[in-house]
Amino acid sequence: MAKVDCIAQLGGWVGYRVDDWRQEQRGGRSWAVLELTPEEGVKRRCSGCDQPVTAIHDVTLRRIRDLPLFEHAVELVVPRLRLACPRCGPRLEGLDWIDPHARVTRRLADSVARLCAGTSIRHAAQWFGLNWKTVKAIDFRHLERTLGPPDLNGVRLLAMDEFAIQKGHRYATVIVDPERKRVLWVGRGRSRADIRPFFELLGPDRCAQVRAVAMDMSTAFDLEVRAHCPNAEVVYDLFHVVAKYGREVIDRVRVDEANRLKGDKLARRVVKTSRWLLLRNRENVPQDQVVRLEELLTANKALFTAYLLKDDLKALWDYRSEAWARKAWKSWKRRALRSGLEPLRAFVRRIEPYLAGILAHCRWPLGTNLVEGINNKIKVIKRVAYGYRDDAYFFLKIRAAFPGLG
Repeated sequence: MAKVDCIAQLGGWVGYRVDDWRQEQRGGRSWAVLELTPEEGVKRRCSGCDQPVTAIHDVTLRRIRDLPLFEHAVELVVPRLRLACPRCGPRLEGLDWIDPHARVTRRLADSVARLCAGTSIRHAAQWFGLNWKTVKAIDFRHLERTLGPPDLNGVRLLAMDEFAIQKGHRYATVIVDPERKRVLWVGRGRSRADIRPFFELLGPDRCAQVRAVAMDMSTAFDLEVRAHCPNAEVVYDLFHVVAKYGREVIDRVRVDEANRLKGDKLARRVVKTSRWLLLRNRENVPQDQVVRLEELLTANKALFTAYLLKDDLKALWDYRSEAWARKAWKSWKRRALRSGLEPLRAFVRRIEPYLAGILAHCRWPLGTNLVEGINNKIKVIKRVAYGYRDDAYFFLKIRAAFPGLG
């Protein structure tokens, strides 16, 4: 009896006592089965209105999992009372240690959710001996309860970007508050219609408070922001502009030069295999590749011109005066048009309509670097879980990974 009293006191099943217990072997695992019984004289609360109720409508035995005890899995046999509440009708008794209709105790659910924060559902299910669907449901409820709806009050700045959610060019959009470093919203797709629910959630008053939005050169993002946020400036970040330059200028010039050198196989091979070397920032070039880069640029004037103008284009984001930045742009444009390289001239024509968003960086030094870092973390979350089929659960996991600075 002393053992039973000790277990009852440590168990913390308020309103119930341990009437009996036994040990069982199931599937090669030891189980401690504890039979609980309601204590007399305890006030019962309705799970609907939280008011005390004395009348009992019916009783049903339920088997409920609890945290393991040493090497033994623990199962509780609990008589679940349905109270005859005069206000709500027949309702389950409200208990602090178990949710209504749950088959696991709250402390087991909390432990499962803590483990799911750092590992996959499958591994958490194997650790606790639960079905993976049960583990997912527990973690989903925990995330919904702890995260709640995002606080959109006082949002002045936004940054938005898309990330690949599945193979086959299927994307989702993530919207971030760069001031507090938190994810505000995640949604499938990257079209205007796909991101519109966020601005509808934000509402006209809060949309009017937004002052700047950092993004890539996505037309859909641009048009939707201008439609909903009349006071916001669109800011195009350095990363995407330079990436576009790499694809449309450096890659194109490299291919053209490789084709021009068809008669010189050795020189052609050097140019063809230099793609990633040319796309790297100069400060990120490995030490053993510095000499190769210098020799390549010295030997090929076209590649040297494209590479040099890339560094000069990046310098636009260093300015804090729009007048000086505009002057630097005109100088860069003039040199690009005089370079004699058609890919450079075509790039100037394509990028000039976006100049206002590039120069807006002088007033709002924003970028999507935070969002790109979040995208990398999202890839890790997907890899740990071996992918997600449930968008709502996946998006909650993303928000939980970036709760912000408070």
